[in-house]
Amino acid sequence: MAATEATRAGEAADATYDVLVLGAGPTGENVADRAHAAGLSVAIVESELVGGECSYWACMPSKALLRPVTARSEARRVPGLADAAAGPLDAPAVLAHRDAFASYWKDDGQVRWLESAGIDLVRGHGRLAGPRRVSVDGRILGARHAVAVCTGSRPVLPAIPGLADAKPWTSRNATSAKTVPGRLVVVGGGVVGVEMATAWRALGASVTLLVRGDGLLPRMEPFAGHLVAESLAEAGVFLRTGVEVTEVRREAPGGPVTVLLDSGDEIIADELLIATGRAPRTDDLGLGTIGLEPGSWLQVDDSCRVSDVPGDWLYGVGDVNHRALLTHQGKYQARIAGAAIVARARKVPLLDHGPWGAHAATADTAAVPQVVFSDPEAASVGPTAAEAERAGHRIRVIDQNLGAVAGASLYADGYRGRARIIVDLDREVLLGATFVGPGVGELLHSATVAVVAEVPVERLWHAVPAYPTISEVWLRLLEAYRG
Repeated sequence: MAATEATRAGEAADATYDVLVLGAGPTGENVADRAHAAGLSVAIVESELVGGECSYWACMPSKALLRPVTARSEARRVPGLADAAAGPLDAPAVLAHRDAFASYWKDDGQVRWLESAGIDLVRGHGRLAGPRRVSVDGRILGARHAVAVCTGSRPVLPAIPGLADAKPWTSRNATSAKTVPGRLVVVGGGVVGVEMATAWRALGASVTLLVRGDGLLPRMEPFAGHLVAESLAEAGVFLRTGVEVTEVRREAPGGPVTVLLDSGDEIIADELLIATGRAPRTDDLGLGTIGLEPGSWLQVDDSCRVSDVPGDWLYGVGDVNHRALLTHQGKYQARIAGAAIVARARKVPLLDHGPWGAHAATADTAAVPQVVFSDPEAASVGPTAAEAERAGHRIRVIDQNLGAVAGASLYADGYRGRARIIVDLDREVLLGATFVGPGVGELLHSATVAVVAEVPVERLWHAVPAYPTISEVWLRLLEAYRG
């Protein structure tokens, strides 16, 4: 416990609220909103920009960079538009578009929303100072009912000699850079690596993508990574799999960076992006004052209550609990946690805490949807076939060529894509689905509804897709299942 926190732990708080929220990203904002809407007094503590990672360095700026890329790619395959879309992207215009979607890294609009919602904002770095207490730069705040930790996650730099001194890009730099690097090396084949390789290559950078494993997007079906890899290669990205970075050198600030590989090869670039993992933002959060290990992920139950802390007062919501590191899942958890906080504050038993109940974040394990905004897009919900089998399910996998659907042919000449559903043979319901192809992100919610609602496959037969749309692939998948 820090000295200031230790000496003040027994004193009266400078201000007391029903609920204190640490972190004003989308997750924290939703916890605060749910609690306040139910009549509880709420303060939210933020040391950076209100709106969090998603608004300024992740979801919004990255997708603003990627949308012109995919729009041009698709236009080039539509008769009558191909010649008009043949030229390069206007990089300054794309970056300006990105800046606008990041609100020019100002949080005035988000602050106004907090004020309109009646939620108090406390600027500063918040740390736990014992049960139901938070220290914010020396000021002590008390919580009558709950403290919700919604501080998110941060990029991790692997222990590679010379890497820290080389000042590599992390995801924040990659989404906020003001100019296009001439040569960019990207390390990591997950979502951030794939999306940023897609964006910066299209904006004019020479991009090399280095992956330790044997393919891209390892959390999805293997065919998703294969199709995206083919497209990246066609776009001019140099993809190398099965390689490791052994050393990084940068002789002068702002100068070129040399990346050494275990093969003995050297790659010289202007910037190096490390996209190999994330860690919880809990290292400077005062976890030691309540008996938890600083820097650890918070272990929670399905209501997002921290399991290792006595009582019902501490919640870990969003990335910090490591259940599903996605903005939409954090907001989903916030709705669940907010309802649980309100119920417990009112001394109402959490009767609805079984699977799919109002106080149980069931989708975190059963139906997590995700879209990778690469070219082509990759979208999935639920487990992969391999994951379903490891979990003991008896399954049948159905694959279809998306390009054979009439709607896909109209969408773009030479449309390439694939769709897969996984059927639980014992219950005759969908466990998961994966789509890869241009525009498939908009197909995903129908699959998510089917998985969450456990709609019988026989009933799905009566959900008629409109013709001619890409969603007609559902009919083809069900026809193949029926045989």
